[in-house]
Amino acid sequence: MSQAGAPRGGPLKKSVDEDEALIFETTPGVDVVPTFDSMGLKDELLRGVYNYGFEKPSAIQQRAIVPIVKERDVIAQAQSGTGKTSLISMAVCQIVDTKLREVQALIMSPTRELATQTQKVILAMGDHLNIQAHACIGGTSLGEDIRKLEYGVHVVSGTPGRVYDMIKRQTLRTRAIKILILDEADEMLSRGFKDQIYDVYRYLPPELQVVLVSATMPHDVLEMTSKFMTDPVRIMVKRDELTLEGIKQFFVAVEREEWKFDTLCDLYDTLTITQAVIFVNTKRKVDWLTEKMRGNNFTVSSMHGDMPQKERDAIMNEFRGGSTRVLITTDVWARGLDVQQVSLVINYDLPNNRELYIHRIGRSGRFGRKGVAINFVRSDDIRILRDIEQYYSTQIDEMPMNVADLI
Repeated sequence: MSQAGAPRGGPLKKSVDEDEALIFETTPGVDVVPTFDSMGLKDELLRGVYNYGFEKPSAIQQRAIVPIVKERDVIAQAQSGTGKTSLISMAVCQIVDTKLREVQALIMSPTRELATQTQKVILAMGDHLNIQAHACIGGTSLGEDIRKLEYGVHVVSGTPGRVYDMIKRQTLRTRAIKILILDEADEMLSRGFKDQIYDVYRYLPPELQVVLVSATMPHDVLEMTSKFMTDPVRIMVKRDELTLEGIKQFFVAVEREEWKFDTLCDLYDTLTITQAVIFVNTKRKVDWLTEKMRGNNFTVSSMHGDMPQKERDAIMNEFRGGSTRVLITTDVWARGLDVQQVSLVINYDLPNNRELYIHRIGRSGRFGRKGVAINFVRSDDIRILRDIEQYYSTQIDEMPMNVADLI
């Protein structure tokens, strides 16, 4: 992990970006670079960035892009909707040498949708550089992966299982990989993915640069990073800054589970003013709730991890295009997916952990837009809700009658 002339890590300093009022704790020596033009990016990349619609870097982009481009290991944590996917895309487009037709950057994400979204942003921003990026994800044709990788691409954005498979088949050659980026890193380094990540990591060159990006970075994950990162630059949001500015959070008290459904039906007209995502905790419940809503003549679509990839893609495209306005899903959708119009999130079930709460409600109010989150709370959930409030130093009020006016 190259770090020539890099300042040594020390205590974190606080910096306040007045414009976005986000308080970051940052490794000393990290500059805030206020414009894309002053980041030293390639001209063709700048054209791609401006064509994509960006005018000014977000707070996390102002701090993290330059250290990544300078080949430092970086841990970048910022709220949902602050441009983390585009941060990854810009850095990768800058780092890659397009004259060398080999994989130089590997990005791994916990869901297929997020991996594909990242690949698309890289292709859009790297358009004038002629960057070749491939999404290497489960549920798609192995033959297509092999053909694309044999042909030669600069960037692979994928899910751990398929990436490992391609490396073992020696179709994904790792010798030229300079940078490994773990998106939603806390998810990638916990539970089911940790072993797979390690399997992939063993095949990568020793001088590898590692970048972690996430909205939440629990302490145990941070401790683990010392095993595979060298003197990383840390750009962290203080936890009580994490709940999203501009997202109003409410709860609806429901005494019994079966009352949730009636409450949802009452809210349906409010949901369709905008686009809404409804989160439940299990795949079976997604199917059950979808059928029950449709049985009562409500138009909804649904998505979860057991569906075939083609079906997941079709549903995503419909929802993105606005032809469906209400999506029922599990936490497969909670991380990193950007659909501009979503301004209402309903937690039909409260999430199983505090970290997921911020990822879910971050679907609304992307990048400074307004949003509303409504939590359905049974009497035995009150404690969990209060715990979330306390953890994020936030306030969740009872839902007012005029909630539609707030969206």
